Amino acid sequence: MTWEITEEGNVLNVSIEGRFVAAMAPALRDELIGKMKEGTNVLFNLSKMVHIDSSGLGVLVQVLQKAKSCGGKVILAALQAGPKIVFDITKINRVFDIVPNVEDAKF
Repeated sequence: MTWEITEEGNVLNVSIEGRFVAAMAPALRDELIGKMKEGTNVLFNLSKMVHIDSSGLGVLVQVLQKAKSCGGKVILAALQAGPKIVFDITKINRVFDIVPNVEDAKF
């Protein structure tokens, strides 16, 4: 898995590529939460994420909790079919704002 985090104003744009699994989840979580401050919004571009496990889901939930505690919001964009199954089965899709593509994300 690889990722890129860029900042645009109060939005952290996070692009994830590959398999979002336990091996890399803590490193991404630590880097991302370290960059969050009051009012930070997070946009995850998941167009190139091909798989997610429970550790990856845990990171997304931790980022969501941190954002909410700081007055921010998290949006997941371009969730692909394979990972979407995991979101549907776990019902975690009810917790997140999920949009079809990055352009549809509105904070």
